Amino acid sequence: MTFSEAGYPFEAKQKGNIAASNCHKPLELYSVIDPLSPECWALEPILKKLQVEYGQYFTLRHILGGRLDSLNSFRKKGYASAKRIAERWDKTANMTGMSCDGDLWREDPILAPYLVFLAIKAAELQGKQSGNKFLRTLREHLFLQKQNISKEDVLYSIAEMVGLDACEFMKDIHSQSAIKALHCDWKFANEMEIDQIPTLIMFNDKAEEEGIKIAGSYQYSIYVTIIEEMLGFRPEPSAPPAIEEFMKTYRFVATKELAVVYNMTESEVETIMKKLVLQQVVKKVPVKHGTFWKYTHS
Repeated sequence: MTFSEAGYPFEAKQKGNIAASNCHKPLELYSVIDPLSPECWALEPILKKLQVEYGQYFTLRHILGGRLDSLNSFRKKGYASAKRIAERWDKTANMTGMSCDGDLWREDPILAPYLVFLAIKAAELQGKQSGNKFLRTLREHLFLQKQNISKEDVLYSIAEMVGLDACEFMKDIHSQSAIKALHCDWKFANEMEIDQIPTLIMFNDKAEEEGIKIAGSYQYSIYVTIIEEMLGFRPEPSAPPAIEEFMKTYRFVATKELAVVYNMTESEVETIMKKLVLQQVVKKVPVKHGTFWKYTHS
C-alpha cells in the first residue's frame, strides 16, 4: 500500500536517473530544495532530528530545484516584488522559528540566483561533506546576515570559511562540470514532477518498489511513519548526544533546531544554553527572529 492509498497526501514515484549516495544503508532520502527559499530553510530542524535519530538507516542528498523564473522577474518588478519577498521571509520566520531577515530584499537583493545554484554544485565537486558545509554556511549568510550571496566576493569568502580550495572553487563555478551537475539536479526534479519546494523523496533498496514523495512540510511523526513504511519494520531511534557534543558537531545552530532535536521548549533550551555560555562552551548570537548559538570551546 502506498501512502496515497492510505490517505496520506503523498505520491509514489519511480526512481530517477541519479546515482545512489551510499549502497550500505537501506534508504535514500533526497531533499529537493531552493537555497533561497525560507520554507526550505525552515525544514532544517526536522532534517537534523531525522539524521540524529535515524541517520543509520538513510543517506541524505540535497537536490537543487527552485524557481529561477520568479526570482529573475525581480529585476522587472523592482521594489514591489522586493517588498513581497521581504514580507514572506519575515512571516515564514515568525511561523517556523528559523530566522530569515527579509530586509535583504530591500537593501541588497539577489539579482543572480543562477550563480548561487552553480556555486553550490561547484562546492560539491570538492566532496559531499564540503558541499553540505558550504550550503549550510551559504544560507546562514543569506538568511541571518543579509549578505548578497550572488556576489562572487561573498561566495569566495564563504568557500574559504568552510575550508574549500577557494581558487579552485571560483574556477569551478564557471565550469561545465558545475553546469552539468546543476542540470542533472533539474532533470531529476523534472522526472520526479516536483511542483512544490521543499519536497523529500525516499527510496528503499528494493528496486521493484516505488519511492514516496512528500511535498511541503509536515510534523516530524509523519516522516518517521514513512521511514517505518519504507523499511518494513519499526526501527528504534537513536538517542541524541549530549547538547555540548551536538554543538561540537554542528558548530552553529538555532534555538529552534535544538528544541526540535531534544523535544524541548525553546525556553528550556535557552536555560541550558545560558549555562554553557557561562562555561564558555558556546556564544549566544541574537538574530532578527530568535537566537542562534555558536560553539566556541577549543
